[in-house]
Amino acid sequence: MPRRRNACTSRGPRRGVWPWRWPTCSRPSRTNVTDSAEPRPRPKNARRISRELAVQTLYAWLINPREAMEIKRDARLDERFPKADAALYDRIVDGVLSHSEGLRESLAPLLDRKVDSLSPVEHAILLMGALELSAHVETPYRVIINEAVELAKTFGGTDGHKYVNGVLDRLAMEVRPDEARRR
Repeated sequence: MPRRRNACTSRGPRRGVWPWRWPTCSRPSRTNVTDSAEPRPRPKNARRISRELAVQTLYAWLINPREAMEIKRDARLDERFPKADAALYDRIVDGVLSHSEGLRESLAPLLDRKVDSLSPVEHAILLMGALELSAHVETPYRVIINEAVELAKTFGGTDGHKYVNGVLDRLAMEVRPDEARRR
C-alpha cells in the first residue's frame, strides 16, 4: 500500500510525531505577517499634544472668531490637555492671536493664493508654524516644519502636508537664513 502524502507536497510526514501534529499548508500560521509589518503607533509627547491642541484651538478661532479666552477654556477641558505642555500651548495660541496680522503678512508672498482662501486647517497650521519659526528660535526649524507637516497629514487635506512643507521651508529661508543654509 502506498504511503499517504501530507497536504504540503514539499514536506512529508515526520516520523515519531502524531499525524495531527504534522504541518500542513492549510494550518493557520502562528503569526500573521501583516501584524508584524504594521508600525506600532508611538506615544505622543507633551509638545506634540500641545501643538495638536493649539491647531485645533486656532482652527476654532478661524471658523468662529469668538472670545479667545472661551476657546482656550474649551481646549483645556480636552482629555489630552493634562498630558500637554501647557506653557507651549499658551505661547503658541497667545502668540498667534496677538500677531495674526503680521504672521499673515509674512506668509502672503509665499502663497500661491490669498490667505483668506486657504483651508482653515492649513491656515491654522501655517500660522502656528510661522509663529514658531519667528518667535521660538530655541526650537530647530526642521523640528517646527516636521511637526507642522505631521499635523497637516493628520488633520489636513490629501496633499495639504506638501503645501505646508513648501511654504514653511521658504519662510524658514527668510526668517532663519543662517540656520536654513546649514542644511
